[in-house]
Amino acid sequence: MRTGVIAKKVGMTRLFQDDGRHVPVTVLALDNVQVVSRREADRDGYTAVQLGAGSAKAKNLTKPERGHFGKAEVAPKAKLVEFRVAEDALLDVGAELSADHFVAGQLVDVSGVTQGKGFAGAMKRWGFGGLRATHGVSVSHRSHGSTGNRQDPGKVFKNKKMAGHMGARNRTQQNLEVVRTDVERGLIFVKGSVPGHKGSWLLVRDAVKVARPADLPYPAGLRAAANSNNAPAETPAEDAAAPEATEGQEG
Repeated sequence: MRTGVIAKKVGMTRLFQDDGRHVPVTVLALDNVQVVSRREADRDGYTAVQLGAGSAKAKNLTKPERGHFGKAEVAPKAKLVEFRVAEDALLDVGAELSADHFVAGQLVDVSGVTQGKGFAGAMKRWGFGGLRATHGVSVSHRSHGSTGNRQDPGKVFKNKKMAGHMGARNRTQQNLEVVRTDVERGLIFVKGSVPGHKGSWLLVRDAVKVARPADLPYPAGLRAAANSNNAPAETPAEDAAAPEATEGQEG
């Protein structure tokens, strides 16, 4: 079992496929996702990694929080989440995860807090049809109607569908397809909608109801590994070409 990642919801857009189809996607951004701490079986009784994302000012942290980040030698994070992992999937403290932790075509589960709607009526909250618009119904067209019985039981049962607080609940959207990833900008494009408003933090994990693809990086897709494969090849060529151009101009 691999670790998940902490992502920030950027918004929705669409991507065009090679055959001309366009797919509605939600853009998720990875903001300096690093391992802050790790839990080991012999010491803690279970195995997990604690990830941090975003950035926070040191003056806004408590003294224990400053000590926690200082011990890990990691910049203060705005969001901390712990992910259970297999023993062979533990990561070193300070390792930074990248967008290639996921691959195009795989399914993920996205968890977050839904958008808050405030105090909502029964029609909006539960989809009730309301009362009749004519024939004696006065100033109660959108009411939910009767809620109780007679003197026995003489109360309204719990969990009755009535007006009340709507939204702002923890929800998980399962089996969403990863359409594309952008390692350079740290973006993950997920098909469809996900819980939460723009700018909210989301937890993205491998789907639990389907098998993990064989080409996924294990134990994780780390930024250091991604940079080492791409950057060094072009640097010597650029340095060697610069002096030659200068000498030609002087001559």
